[in-house]
Amino acid sequence: MILKRNIFLFVIALFFLSCINAQEKQDKSFNFSSVDELVTTAISEKVFPGASLLIWQNGKVIHKNSCGRFTYSSNSSVITDESIFDLASLTKVIVTTTAAMICIDRNLFSLGDKVVKFIPEFGVNGKENITIRNLLLHNSGLIAWRKFYGRDLDEYGVIKEIYESSLEFETGTKTVYSDLGIITLGKIIEIVTGLKLNEFSEKEIFIPLKMTSTFYNPPDSLKAFCAPTEQDIHWRNRLLQGEVHDETAAMLGGVAGHAGVFSTANDLVKFMTMIMNKGIFENKKILDNNILEIFTKKQSNQSSRALGWDTKSEKGSSAGDLFSSNSFGHTGFTGTSIWADPKRNLFVVFLTNRVYPSRDNTKIISFRPKLHNAVIKSISE
Repeated sequence: MILKRNIFLFVIALFFLSCINAQEKQDKSFNFSSVDELVTTAISEKVFPGASLLIWQNGKVIHKNSCGRFTYSSNSSVITDESIFDLASLTKVIVTTTAAMICIDRNLFSLGDKVVKFIPEFGVNGKENITIRNLLLHNSGLIAWRKFYGRDLDEYGVIKEIYESSLEFETGTKTVYSDLGIITLGKIIEIVTGLKLNEFSEKEIFIPLKMTSTFYNPPDSLKAFCAPTEQDIHWRNRLLQGEVHDETAAMLGGVAGHAGVFSTANDLVKFMTMIMNKGIFENKKILDNNILEIFTKKQSNQSSRALGWDTKSEKGSSAGDLFSSNSFGHTGFTGTSIWADPKRNLFVVFLTNRVYPSRDNTKIISFRPKLHNAVIKSISE
């Protein structure tokens, strides 16, 4: 009897071992050596000090590679997939765009609602007809950016200037990527939910997705685990580590719709897994799939913009040339990016701190397309 039981257990063990081996063989069928070589070479050429790369397909991470260091010093901390990065404009999609989808699903506002419905003082200087859709499409007519730092302004003064600003062009006639528009959208979300943006995102996005290393304003205890961004010579005159790089976000207390979130590659995999799984995470609905499909689809032939998200343009896309035409993604000024290819059920999370030690280093612009092309070639071989 004991012998039969042992034989049975041995057979079961062999079965599970064969499953594990089969899984390993499946994962190892992709050769990402060319991708890894690209990243390693980029570090040696000082495109960025370090990077955290995760490639996901069909429900699992098929490749991860974190390499380099926090800085170019050999004594600096080593980058891992738990290293915390300043996401910069990835905040626009991780928080503000996602929060907007949740608000629409809960009937707190609609895409066609005018901004003045929620912020009456916004409706001056030709801005009375701007809608939430215009803010998400970046065709509101608002200017791209304004230098607020270095002036005698507090948080209230910054927001007041945005609300009182004039249009650069007629609403809906042109696309200009605007931080001011997304900052305004963040304020609308705060008004309709009754929560600050950091509180809402933690309650409705980060905690449900178990994104335990994602937040605005990293606590002092975690700042040493944050990849430093810039040796700031423009305003703060110090190395920025664990405090937001974007000056306007800093003036808004580190919490804004356009920038401010810090996260890890592992956490962003959880977020994007939910996106690719039609708004579901671990059998729990986070987003309505019908709304999600609208937000991640190119909206017109005037630009490549989706709602909040960007889509792959025919030429010059940071996604490269080989991602499918229905791909969507976003980048961040500090050197971060996410690109998803629904046709291949694939996404790539790529986090760097390319602005260390200076934002003048723009080599990542030409690097990103090469990286994404190499990923597609690797899974297609």
